[in-house]
Amino acid sequence: MKSDLVQAIDLLKNESLTLAAVRGEDIIRSKERGVKPLLGLIDGGVSLCGFSAADKVVGKAAAFIYVLLSPRCIHAGVISRPALDVLCEHGIEVSFDTLAESIRNRTNTGFCPMESAVMQTNDPDEALVLIREKLAEFAANK
Repeated sequence: MKSDLVQAIDLLKNESLTLAAVRGEDIIRSKERGVKPLLGLIDGGVSLCGFSAADKVVGKAAAFIYVLLSPRCIHAGVISRPALDVLCEHGIEVSFDTLAESIRNRTNTGFCPMESAVMQTNDPDEALVLIREKLAEFAANK
């Protein structure tokens, strides 16, 4: 029988997901980009306690949301150094394929705006507020 983490990684790759979380028979899948699937879990009152998660890209903003969701462990395709630091500081077991100094934006013209928004905080609750403010700013500028 596959471990939950191995199954989550397989799902991530084989189903072209951005997020897969597994706890026994319970499976969460998402193809949404950025922090959207994680915010959806928070907003839905879902906990990842006991889950093993695999995520395509984990920046510092996503790391803070994961801290609030409390998974047992996370595997990231790409993780930023600040995100790795956050997860380790909060006792979440982490593995990854690629460690980057930072996460770039989708057009590769600068830093990820979500990672930039939370760079100066070390508090997950404050980070969540900053992430929501940045998303509201994006929505207002559309």
